[in-house]
Amino acid sequence: MNVNDIVAEQIEAARVRIQAAKRRREELSAARARGLAARHAQKLRHLAARVSDETPPHPD
Repeated sequence: MNVNDIVAEQIEAARVRIQAAKRRREELSAARARGLAARHAQKLRHLAARVSDETPPHPD
């Protein structure tokens, strides 16, 4: 095994690590987006319930 083979193996190992990190970031980003959407929807439901509970009777 010569130096060129060792360097090629190291480059390939680095490429694999980079791809794994990229995939992990994409998965975390997708999970974060789903969580944010769920929290936003919950907030809107909470606000809608609060508004419907706080509407004063119509003064006729």
